[in-house]
Amino acid sequence: MQLIREDYLKLLRPYYDVDLIKVITGIRRSGKSVLMETVKDELLSKGVSGSHIISINLEDLDYSFITSIKDMHDEIKSRIVDDQKYYIFLDEIQHLEKFEKLLASLKAKFNCSIFVTGSDSTMLSGELATLLTGRTVEFEVFPFSFKESVDYLELNKIPCNPDDFIKDYIKWGGFPLRFSFREENSIKRFLDNLYSNIVNRDIVKKSSKIDRKAFKNISLYIMSNAGKEFSAENIAAYYSAKNKSSVSARTIYTYLDKLHKSYILHSCKKFNIAGKTALEKADKFYATDTGLRTLNTNTIYYEDTFFLENIIYNELLIQGFTVFTGKTFKGEIDFVAVKEQKKCFIQVAYLLSSEETIKREFGAFEKITDASPKYVLSLDRIDLSHDGIEHLNIVDFLLHKEQLHLS
Repeated sequence: MQLIREDYLKLLRPYYDVDLIKVITGIRRSGKSVLMETVKDELLSKGVSGSHIISINLEDLDYSFITSIKDMHDEIKSRIVDDQKYYIFLDEIQHLEKFEKLLASLKAKFNCSIFVTGSDSTMLSGELATLLTGRTVEFEVFPFSFKESVDYLELNKIPCNPDDFIKDYIKWGGFPLRFSFREENSIKRFLDNLYSNIVNRDIVKKSSKIDRKAFKNISLYIMSNAGKEFSAENIAAYYSAKNKSSVSARTIYTYLDKLHKSYILHSCKKFNIAGKTALEKADKFYATDTGLRTLNTNTIYYEDTFFLENIIYNELLIQGFTVFTGKTFKGEIDFVAVKEQKKCFIQVAYLLSSEETIKREFGAFEKITDASPKYVLSLDRIDLSHDGIEHLNIVDFLLHKEQLHLS
């Protein structure tokens, strides 16, 4: 059974009939098309006629005859036969050159509500995007969150103890289709094929100068080290030494940009806690899905908190936070989570299994005079909150049983 992704629908519903183009973005296979199908089902349930819903997927061979914005315009125009409102759904619209002109024309000419999806973060940037300035609202769709994954398994009557499942989720992430497979080899094969597909269709195809093999090897290395302080120079030196072929730091930055634009990675900038300001430099990067990190990791060392950090980072984004790493005078805080000009500070640990670990994680806040709430998140089931610092269980936080408070 399909999971109804209620958190995204809550964001979309107020815009169903608003005169803005709804742009649903995100990495391939994250569930954008299924989400659009759910929106269509809701419109039908509210009495919208099926003849007034126009749905075209540019990756469907049935629409291979559409190769230009004129072809698309003519197809849509032929289906509009009256002055009542039409709901137009266009999947992977970025495949059409100058698609912004098409959307601007449809919006100006017809009584319609437009929904589009795309897997490229630059689809609404550039010169043509000026045509749509102020006319769009964007929603990024992630693979299943931990809570959605648990809900999906329960919906399909697959046994799931969240405290046990967290290790599976750390390793294999939440791409919806990966739950179709039970064997780890099959899951890994699916993820590897998915990643190759993203690289070939969204990156190499658009940049013929990119070496496919080098890009895949370097990008997987970047992802497997997501959350660690980024150094293009170190990555270039590592790759050159291992492969006996040179690659420049500039090339690494080019590859990083491609990963970002394809929604494979998200950047995390620093926040100067003392100065209470965000810094321009993106110091760390996190994978959109931890399953992609696993592709270049032979074994998962669960006490390596970078995997857990990655999951918490994604969850914070899904919950609508703007997220930074926190720069202190002598060190850093894992995350500064900001929403509506309020914030909190977060440290992430696997288990607080020793006095040394407890002191390190709670002590990270020692020099911070800012009164905003401070949290340590770990997998421990014993509440170790003290000195005004709250300790939360990661599984409970991911299941939304625990909420962050901001000030």
